[in-house]
This record gives sequence, C-alpha cells and structure tokens, in this order.
Amino acid sequence: MYDIPMEKYVYQLFILGCQNIELALKKGLGGVIFFTHDIQSEEQFVKLISNIKKRALIPPFLSIDQEGGRVERTENIRARRLSPMFAYQKGLNYLQNQSEEISKELAEWGLNLNFAPCIDINTNPQNPIIGKRAFADNPIDVIKGMDVFVSASRKYGIIPCVKHYPGHGDADKDSHLSLPVIKQTLEEMENSHILPFKHAIKNDIEMIMAAHLHCQCFDSKSIPTSLSCNAIGYLRNDLNYNGVIVSDDMFMKGVQDYGSLEACIMGINAGLDMFIYRDSDEMVLNTINELVRIAEKDKNFQNKILKSYDRIMTLKQNKQLV
Repeated sequence: MYDIPMEKYVYQLFILGCQNIELALKKGLGGVIFFTHDIQSEEQFVKLISNIKKRALIPPFLSIDQEGGRVERTENIRARRLSPMFAYQKGLNYLQNQSEEISKELAEWGLNLNFAPCIDINTNPQNPIIGKRAFADNPIDVIKGMDVFVSASRKYGIIPCVKHYPGHGDADKDSHLSLPVIKQTLEEMENSHILPFKHAIKNDIEMIMAAHLHCQCFDSKSIPTSLSCNAIGYLRNDLNYNGVIVSDDMFMKGVQDYGSLEACIMGINAGLDMFIYRDSDEMVLNTINELVRIAEKDKNFQNKILKSYDRIMTLKQNKQLV
C-alpha cells in the first residue's frame, strides 16, 4: 500500500506559500496557500494556479483565506464584501448570496479549499483578532451562519475549513503575536465555543483548523492547542472526528517559540494532519526534510504520518482532486 518514498508522504502534510515551491511541488507538496501579494490581476492569478497544477507531482489543495470583510486576499482585484457578522445581520438570504459569490469566484479562479468559515463565538469584546470575523456572539447564530457558508462552499466544489478550534472568541491576545490563554473549564467550553465544532462534525465537515491557543481545560502546562495531544485527542476521541485537522499558520508567534522542527514533531505526535506555512523558505524546507529523516528511522512516527496521509488523500479523492 505504501510504496512511494517517505519524502512524498511527509511533503503531503504541508501547505506552503506559493513563492519558491517548484521543488516542493515535485516532491509531493500537499497544498499551496495564496495571499494578497500573490494576486495582482485575475489573469495573472488564474495563470499562477494553472502553472502550479502542471508542476505538482500530486494534485495540491489550492487554498486561500476568503471569509469576507477584513480577511479577504483578493483586494487587488475586487472590492471587499461585508464581514461575516454584518452579512449575517443582514439576514440569511444576504449571507447565502454573499457566500455563494465568494465560492463561485474561488472555483472560477481554480481554487479548491477555503480556510473559512470562522466559527469562533465573539464572547470577548476586547478580542483583537476575531471581532466581526465571527458571525455572532452566541453559538446558535454562529451555527446558522456556518451552515449557510459551508453549504455555499460545497455547492461550488470548494472545501470549507472551519476555524479556529477549540474557539478563539474568548481570547484577549492575538496569536500572531503571542500565545493567548483560554481559562474556561471544559464544561464552559463545551456549552459555548465547542458547540459549533461539534455541529460541524455531525455534518461531516471536511477540515478543521486548530488554533495556537493555550486552553487550560486541556493542558495545565502552556502548550498550543494545535500541538496538544489532549486537545487534538478530544477532537478525535470525544467528538469522533476523523477528517483532516490543519494547523493555523506555523509562522505565528503563538507556536514559533518551539522552533519549527520541534513544533512539527509535536503536532504530528498529537494527531495533527497538515501544517500551514505562509512562506516556503529554506528553514521550512529544511524542517520538512528533517522530518523525512526522522520518519525513515522511527516506525511509530512514520505510522502517524501515514495515517495523516490517508486522511488527506481520502479527502482529495472524495472531492475528485486526485
């Protein structure tokens, strides 16, 4: 069953920014993520995506953060839409139309994965990173907004990825800059922030993004949820999720203090399937290559990688990407 070099399995676990990725694509890179600076015109963007597809050994996830409002990567080629909160407040029909417009455009450009919707519950008014990216400040409305966005994504063949597990809405810091601490008990989390993720799993959500947060209900020691055996284990064992779990950007300060290699080792051991790196510089490629060497010598580590590879390829096959 596993008859290709370990290198190709490990590379499949990574989603990298689109600069300098030709070699990574030839080695089996799992996905590419696009940012505002990558998108200068529609013609240029479509050509860029087409060229990446041609160079890839294994068809990659072609991804973007396109939530609506503040988090849209296409501002160089189109005006921003309403943020999820304002779109939701205008009614479900409005949100449906906007979500379908977003998904239809992504499909026309050649993308297949959107790191959206954001299903955090905006419970902390001082939250510097979520705010209007959330549909609402309560789980019932967040779930309604999520269902609309996910349905619109699937309608146009775009894989939705809900984020940021287990809920970034109560944080008082930006995980791009530091590691926020969530002090709620597990019972409190289950009665609020985890509810949208539980609903998403019941509705067969394809992918979940794990946040760089320290949730004290999972770990007394300061460790990001994205690298936590307890937090990822809760998703797998308590919520029975067997889909793809992807990290938030691994360049974020909330996780980089561990060092890139150690963070990836921790993530793989915890059960994380994929890692996002906004850049594909020498440090990132060295990290991937070092993981290959470790996997070739460590059978248990290798088995964890193979399980993630299976989940990734199952999703790609189900969506007819491969």
